[in-house]
Amino acid sequence: MAKGTNILKVRDDHEPVYFESEYGDGFQFNLCADRQKPSWLSDKELSVTTLRERIEPWLTSLFQSEHLSLLIGSGLSTAIQNIAVDDPQNVMGCPKSNTKHAPIIEKAIQESVKRNSRGKANIEDYFRVLNDLLRGLEILEKMDDHAELRAERDKFLSEFVSNISATENSIATADEKRRTKAFNNLVSFLMSFASRTGTRDRLNIFTTNYDRVIEAGAELAGLHLLDRFIGTIAPIFRSSRIDIDMHYNPPGIRGEPRYLEGVARFTKLHGSIDWLEIRNEIRRIGLPFGSEKVDSFLKTPELNTDSTHIIYPNASKDRETAEYPYVELFRDFAAALCRPNSTLVTYGYSFGDEHINRIIRDMLIIPSTHLVIVSYDDAQGRIMKNCEKTGRISQISLLIGPALANIEILTDYFLPKPAIDKATFRMSELLEQRYRTNKSEKTSNTHESSAGSTSPK
Repeated sequence: MAKGTNILKVRDDHEPVYFESEYGDGFQFNLCADRQKPSWLSDKELSVTTLRERIEPWLTSLFQSEHLSLLIGSGLSTAIQNIAVDDPQNVMGCPKSNTKHAPIIEKAIQESVKRNSRGKANIEDYFRVLNDLLRGLEILEKMDDHAELRAERDKFLSEFVSNISATENSIATADEKRRTKAFNNLVSFLMSFASRTGTRDRLNIFTTNYDRVIEAGAELAGLHLLDRFIGTIAPIFRSSRIDIDMHYNPPGIRGEPRYLEGVARFTKLHGSIDWLEIRNEIRRIGLPFGSEKVDSFLKTPELNTDSTHIIYPNASKDRETAEYPYVELFRDFAAALCRPNSTLVTYGYSFGDEHINRIIRDMLIIPSTHLVIVSYDDAQGRIMKNCEKTGRISQISLLIGPALANIEILTDYFLPKPAIDKATFRMSELLEQRYRTNKSEKTSNTHESSAGSTSPK
């Protein structure tokens, strides 16, 4: 029996609604004792049906905004892994340095955590501090210390990549029934966002994850992902996208290509475990999902050189906004969000990266934009703090807690139907026309009867 506090704010709610949930064989929801009952719940019980009536139409409307973006954090990978296996792994712990510079590194990490309001250090903080220190030692020409620290960094980086690969492997090798269930939920989740009509701007998917769970789900869903990589064997990251897209020619129409449905733009803001820097070029290697060992895929004539480096994780604001390829990735992020009639949905993102939060706050300066935050919890309070910091609470919707953000409940009850097809719209139009016709006939008959009863004999 799982319990948790949930926070809901959608539509015209002036204040978030706080309620407690218990769900095992069924669902039990109770408003928190110190919270006022919302007006839309005055004559109803708090149930899944009531919540669905409140949430699903609102999300359906927002998902058809002129511009739609989805920011995915580590919560999605954790959610999928929770369905597939019993013991999900956490690969974001902060390693401890074993060199003589360990006290200096630890102090710098804690100062960074405090400055960015992270609450707890992770591996990104470690790599950022270590790379700054390596650069300083290189300038001071202390090459012995530099070599020792670089060896430690490479060791931890190799372990980090192996742990992420192990996470993928645990999903790929899970029990078939549970694995199928996990990927079905993932496909439904992605297609709920990607199912947009061809007249709308493409969905933009952004993620801070290094794994390929999203790519695996998109492949199963038949969702085409457009990124900055061009090529087949070892695609190269290109700065000039030139807005490459996918179109098709409908039968009988010439010169009027239309957007192909099931296409999304995809950006991994922090890099990926299959990205390598080779001779000053960023390439994506053919690393199968769930590979037990990554090193074996690097033993090729082109990759096995001194100039090959893994694109390491780094949470540094300066690096990710000023260096290649991060500058290109964050340029895409800002350009997609900061424009009128734009909606951003975050899932599993804990608002721990200030350089990302700043762009989100800039987006909300535009009155026609909207932010939807979906998160399993707010353990460190960063989500609510950032909402208050924006000063734009009327442009923010909240779905926080296990009763709202659990991916199985979310896809079953609250997300829009993961399909946009003309048959659905045609059926709705026919029903509306028939209803109006029947209503008009009844009204006409009523008027005739009334006229007949009042006419003189």
